[in-house]
Amino acid sequence: MPYVVTEACIKCKYTDCVDVCPVDCFYEGANMLVISPDECIDCGVCEPECPAEAIVPDTDAKAEAWLELNRQYAVEWPNIARKKDAPADADEFKGVEGKFAKFFSSDPAA
Repeated sequence: MPYVVTEACIKCKYTDCVDVCPVDCFYEGANMLVISPDECIDCGVCEPECPAEAIVPDTDAKAEAWLELNRQYAVEWPNIARKKDAPADADEFKGVEGKFAKFFSSDPAA
């Protein structure tokens, strides 16, 4: 049961989860992170670390729409293994609905 990053990460991109991941399975896009479901060892240590509550197990109903997006961009985006500062306006986007349609970018990290 891999974990999946959902829409709640978009424009927040907190990296607390990256710091605790024992297998470095996070990948960074311009405005969100994804988890490689093929690399995730299902330990779950990342889930409680996410301030935006953007990480869920793939058994969660919210994960279904995000599993393939995580898989796709984990191959295209660069790996991130260390915590970085969140965007200055991250807290303003925490909890905002509809972020995928408004803000998602397929660009790799800048």
